[in-house]
Parts: sequence; structure tokens; C-alpha cells
Amino acid sequence: MSLTIDITGLPSERVIFELSPLAELGVALHALAEPAHHPGLHGWATATAAGLKPDLADRLHEANFLWTATLSDVFLPYAGVRGGDGRPGTTLAEELDQLDRLDEERFVRAALEFNCSTYTSGDPVRPARVLELAANRGPRQLDFTRRLLDDPSGVRAWLRRLFEDCDEAFFADTWRRVAPGLAADAREKGELLRRRGLAEALRAVSQAIALEEDGARRRVHVDKLAHGRTTAVDPEVGPGVTFVPTSFGWPHLLVLHAPGWRPVVQYPVGAPAMSEPASVELLQRRMEALAHPLRMRLCRQLARGSYTTSELADTYGITPPEVSRHLSVLKKAELVTVRRRGRYVLHQLDVAAVARIGSDFLEAVLR
Repeated sequence: MSLTIDITGLPSERVIFELSPLAELGVALHALAEPAHHPGLHGWATATAAGLKPDLADRLHEANFLWTATLSDVFLPYAGVRGGDGRPGTTLAEELDQLDRLDEERFVRAALEFNCSTYTSGDPVRPARVLELAANRGPRQLDFTRRLLDDPSGVRAWLRRLFEDCDEAFFADTWRRVAPGLAADAREKGELLRRRGLAEALRAVSQAIALEEDGARRRVHVDKLAHGRTTAVDPEVGPGVTFVPTSFGWPHLLVLHAPGWRPVVQYPVGAPAMSEPASVELLQRRMEALAHPLRMRLCRQLARGSYTTSELADTYGITPPEVSRHLSVLKKAELVTVRRRGRYVLHQLDVAAVARIGSDFLEAVLR
């Protein structure tokens, strides 16, 4: 499983490393909403959440599915602006202006990514279908989808104000702190691209990214538990691929591969220290649990959000009892957390536990 970006014939100057304040705000909001995904950011998340005014906290909760189960492409608007140069703005205000310039269809499709109904298809949005999918995700998602379909301009303005208020409340200070390090990383990768070539630059970005060459054909290969492909040489949107460093993104390696958008790879800079290793017995249970291909696929879904047994069964075309058996193995390995929402039982991957497996294995073999 992987994501690929076709770069055949793409000039090296169209591979760019740039900062994006709005993209960083997106992953910061994700870290704030899902602190378990980011073991090294608990202190920042706790302090930031405690300092939020109630009104802003309520509005963030109202739309947090845009940056929890998936990170909406509304945070990367420059990649979808028709006739643009494919580069992020230098300030948050500039990128919010780019968000305003997205055509209505693209904005709506990007804002609907949380229900996964429009991302990989170029088909028109079908209101009845997206409302059905939104209803499956919960009442907040359904209400948001209705507002979005009825008044896209109003929702866009509401989001802009929300992001501006986040900037005033906490992000401006955060960006001033992290931007110099991100700028240094972008310069370093750009210089490496010029001096050593794309293959070396990609290796420096992440060990999960590689350049594949087959004769004249060239592709960027991103090793992820997902299938997808896009092109950086689409004449309708213009050539180019953008690599955006992030301080808040670890352990996520995000790839924008929506049809009709320039591809973007948002990669983490640095990684937090891990906590104490698990016992050898627990490590063995975890590795055995993850050895099954279907459980690996379930983990990909559960890493993006919380789901019921029935939702997982519908997604993967298997019976609820089969899903329950696999979830039982993952729970015994302490890789899945469980919580109730009314009469529904929701399961979600313990990302911190999964992230520790590599270091736990090394600790075990060296002990």
C-alpha cells in the first residue's frame, strides 16, 4: 500500500520546500484535539486548551472533525486555487485570502473530507449521499454538512473567523516560536535538492518517501497504509509538488492527492521522546496482533477516528462478528481504546502505544 505522485517531466525548480502557517495551524489544532497522537506535545496541548476562552473552545469543538479523523485540505488552499502559483502564503492572512479564492465546488469538497465521500473521486457532490454519510458520523457532522450545502459562503466566512481567532488566542505566538526552525529545515532540504538531487532530498524528508525511476518515468513513492495516486504535471492545475515541514505533525506524514489539486507532502521535523517500554510479553502480543493484514487495515481506519463495529464492517465488507474477533485481539494487545456514546461502542487506535512498538522492540533485544 502506498501513495504515488507522478513527476515525469517535472522540472526540479517545480519541487519546492515552503512554510505554510495555515497548514501548521491545522496540525496544531489536530494535536490540541487528539493529544494521544502526539506524545511530545501534552504540555503544550494542556496549557493551550486551558487558556482558551469558552466561546472559542465551543467553536473549535463544533468543527473539530475537520482536523481529527482527517486533516481537511482547507488548510492547504494554495494547492487548489485555479491559476495560482502553487505556493503557500507567507502569512496566515495571505493563506486565508487563498482560502477565499478557492472556487465553491473545491471548497465544499475539501470541507466534506471528514466523511471520505468526495476525496478520491472527481464526481460531483451528491447532497443526499453526503448527508447520509455525515449522519453516520454524528449530529455535529450532519449539522455542519447541512450548513455547508445550504450556505457555503457563510461556512467559509465562519471558518476564516475561527482561524483568525485561533491566531489571536494562541497560534501567533506558537508560529513565532516554530517558524524559524521550519524555515531552516526548508532551506536545508531545498539546498540538498540543488546539490545532491531529488532522491537525496526525499530521503532527508522521511525514510518513508523515495524516488522511483523506470526509464523516463519518475514517481515519488510514499509508504503509507493507504492507496492513492496523483500527478504533479496536470496541465489543468499547473506543474509542481510542494513539501511543507511541520513541528506539530509527528507521527503523521500527510499527502494531499485530491483530483485537480497540486500534490502537497506535509512532513514532520523532529520527533518526541518515547515513554517507558512495554513488557516483552505485551510487545509480543502487539506484534502478533499487527501481523494480520486485515487488522493492519482496521488500524489505519481506527487511527483516523473512533468507529463502531458496524461501521468497520460496512467499510471493509465483512461481518460484524469478524470485526469483533479482530478488535478483541487488538484490545488484548492494548492497542485499541473503547468508549461509549449512548448506545454505541466506539473503538479507536491508541496511537502512542503503536508508536512505541519500534523502540520497545529495540529495548527488548538489547536488554
